[in-house]
Amino acid sequence: MADALELDALWEDFHRVVNMTSAELADWLRVRDSGELTEPLPDDAGPPLGQHVLAILQKRRTDLTEDDLRAMRKVVDTVTSQADLENEPKAEDSGLRHRLMTVGHDPLKP
Repeated sequence: MADALELDALWEDFHRVVNMTSAELADWLRVRDSGELTEPLPDDAGPPLGQHVLAILQKRRTDLTEDDLRAMRKVVDTVTSQADLENEPKAEDSGLRHRLMTVGHDPLKP
């Protein structure tokens, strides 16, 4: 398990880049996966990483597992590498926005 300072920094970074609430993320994952003919069960909607982010958002820091920490690092790396947080994507960059929203980061959210 990570030491306390490393865990604190990761927790802060994760919650800085994941700016959607668990309800917003769950709704987005369901909308993203719904189609004209089929729709997954609500608990199965979205990619595995998006589902993992949703699970992490519902945990306390003391309940995190090593797998959670790996997922948190991946989300922080994904968001910071795909979106310069100083120059967020604009509304017309919908593909990038939708990819980032899948891991809990809405670049258009204040």
